[in-house]
Amino acid sequence: MFDTKTTSIQWGGKTLTLETGRVARQADGAILATLGETVVLCAVTAARSVKEGQDFFPLTVHYQEKYSAAGRIPGGFFKRERGATEKETLVSRLIDRPIRPLFPEGFYNEINVICQVLSYDGENEPDILAMVAASAALTISGVPFMGPIGAARVGYVDGEYILNPTNEQIKAGDLELVVAATGAAVMMVESEAKELSEEVMLGAVQFAHKACREAVNAIIDLAEQAAKDPWEMAPQADLTAAKDKLKKLIGKDIAAAYKVTDKSKRSGLLNEARAKGKAAFADAAPQDQMAAGKLMKKLEAEIVRGAILKDGTRIDGRNTKQIRPIEAMVHFLPRAHGSALFTRGETQAICTTTLGTKDAEQMIDGLTGLSYENFMLHYNFPPYSVGEVGRFGAPGRREVGHGKLAWRALHPVLPSKDEFPYTIRVLSDITESNGSSSMATVCGGSLSMMDAGVPLKRPVSGIAMGLILEGKNYAVLSDILGDEDHLGDMDFKVAGTEAGITTMQMDIKIAGITDEIMKAALDQAKEGRAHILAEMSKALSSTRTELSAHAPRIESFSIDKSKIREVIGTGGKVIREIVATTGAKVDIDDEGVIKVSSSDPAQIEAAIKWIKGLVEEAEVGKVYDGKVVNLVDFGAFVNFMGGKDGLVHVSEIKNERVEKVSDVLKEGQEVKVKVLEIDPRGKVRLSMRVVDQETGAELEDSRPAREPREGGDRGPRGPRRDGDGGRGPRGDGGREGGRGGEGRGGEGRGDRGPRREGRAPKREGGNEDGPAPEFAPAFLTGDRD
Repeated sequence: MFDTKTTSIQWGGKTLTLETGRVARQADGAILATLGETVVLCAVTAARSVKEGQDFFPLTVHYQEKYSAAGRIPGGFFKRERGATEKETLVSRLIDRPIRPLFPEGFYNEINVICQVLSYDGENEPDILAMVAASAALTISGVPFMGPIGAARVGYVDGEYILNPTNEQIKAGDLELVVAATGAAVMMVESEAKELSEEVMLGAVQFAHKACREAVNAIIDLAEQAAKDPWEMAPQADLTAAKDKLKKLIGKDIAAAYKVTDKSKRSGLLNEARAKGKAAFADAAPQDQMAAGKLMKKLEAEIVRGAILKDGTRIDGRNTKQIRPIEAMVHFLPRAHGSALFTRGETQAICTTTLGTKDAEQMIDGLTGLSYENFMLHYNFPPYSVGEVGRFGAPGRREVGHGKLAWRALHPVLPSKDEFPYTIRVLSDITESNGSSSMATVCGGSLSMMDAGVPLKRPVSGIAMGLILEGKNYAVLSDILGDEDHLGDMDFKVAGTEAGITTMQMDIKIAGITDEIMKAALDQAKEGRAHILAEMSKALSSTRTELSAHAPRIESFSIDKSKIREVIGTGGKVIREIVATTGAKVDIDDEGVIKVSSSDPAQIEAAIKWIKGLVEEAEVGKVYDGKVVNLVDFGAFVNFMGGKDGLVHVSEIKNERVEKVSDVLKEGQEVKVKVLEIDPRGKVRLSMRVVDQETGAELEDSRPAREPREGGDRGPRGPRRDGDGGRGPRGDGGREGGRGGEGRGGEGRGDRGPRREGRAPKREGGNEDGPAPEFAPAFLTGDRD
């Protein structure tokens, strides 16, 4: 029933299988790709005709992760996959970027590339598999695609490159790099690195390119078995005469416009030249008018590219290595926790840093389950930043991608959660744009975090590099303008510290570049990054030592795990009471690490004192602050250490006699108490009279020492009787005989030792401090040693 075609290779120590003919047979091309137990289906469909008047290539890539692939049910109310997550958006761009340049010029048929993750084993990431499957599906579909491409992820652990590493290997290593390439040249690079050198990064790209070739060969092997007949492309019309006509008419105007350094004036002059050229074809057929528009763009590109290759002169008059003027300032916004205004030429970003507590972390629901992220970077690109009218609302794919690029640049230099237990959000609002607003975000984001007091390992700067390539002649451009990006062949962004690279992203508009060109671009980018770092240091050279007055403070400490339930309480009762009473936020993890946060230090201190009072043991002889919580006839119960109660007996309130406790103390009254005794059951006996209630200093006991009782010392007890007999007469300092009664008796008590010092002679009716209730425990009444 199924005409299935399959190819398999050993790839990074695992089997990569590409299959077609079994699933999605009505699509133009469909591939079921398997690596380990991860399975991705990619289906490609293409429109057979082009809409009238259409002059662009409508390629759409969708990547979707099915939760069933990992045996999970989606969270939320609807319980089904809905809008694209951030990861799905990023992977869709990852697939789109290397395949888009490989469609021939003039091909405007609409194409859908849909990749769906059907099975995920938790080890082999589906994004690389989706890129390979998309390339294979396009290759066998018959559409004019100048591929195939391969893709590979590279890690770097202990000085060794690893092909398609696991998540654990990536976390343990210093690099995560993704490369897409044809058999001949690299098409795309995406990476995050822990301050690695240019040599290590270039070596990783070369290592990945070798793995890409293996995937390309597997796709070619499958295509030889299952590829459909290629589409016939309509012959391209000869436009030489039209191009010569436009060059004579507006060539000089375009050349003059591109010598104007101001973007607004340059755009105005270019629009005038374009209108002039358009008017020359006003009476032509619609297709010819559309072709004329394309020819004007080509003419612009030839003029700009020719000037750069000929004498190194760029649009704004700079040479190929020169960086535009930079101005940076920090503490730009008074109420933000940290802020920076970064301006480079006509590109400008306002970056703010906000610090939050653990409950502000971003919860992410994906194939691997719930995870939490404490660093977020959000990038916004409003239309006014380029002087245009346009859509303003939720971020699009481009904004999500640019924000993630800046995130990768800054993430490697962040402190650990133990060093800096804050949730960090960096917001970048682009207010002007003429080239590499994402790298302005990196620079501004670094400065704003330093202004907020985030202890970065080192400041980070970023630069965008361009390329003009004609045959064997090429020029690498530092800090490219928007027009140089549009008219050039490469957009190569590099960010890092003085110690090394933290991220590298490259997109190619031609059929790839060589290792020689990439090395030249990396070396030139290193010089540019150093210059930008020096300019940034003029605004702020190191992280501030103090947080903003408006930022929350977080104090961390640990308790014994066995005490966690005492802090939380039944159903969270205790921890809720702490938060409600003190106003501070309290977070506690399973290891007993407690984080207390508030913008008011007094609230933090109150909460910490409360918690420590719950978990710490009272010390005999130590003075504590307390609060009277209950009055009784024989004294007052005092709460101290936040969660402990003890009794101040009436005799320990003052040195003089206290007739009525309520005459001296009131409920809620703040007092200072000293721990006198803790019995084996944990009952605590406190004293106020030996503590200065103003200063908390201990006082000498001013009570007179008590005299020994009459009759001298008591001798040792005699042996108990078998059960009968009464008390014998008292002997010399002791008792003779025994107690009567069933079961208890004895010949008599021997002499007892002397009573402890400080005990006054027993008065009639009780001790010197007044009678004690019959139900009071003996250790509270003071009547026993």
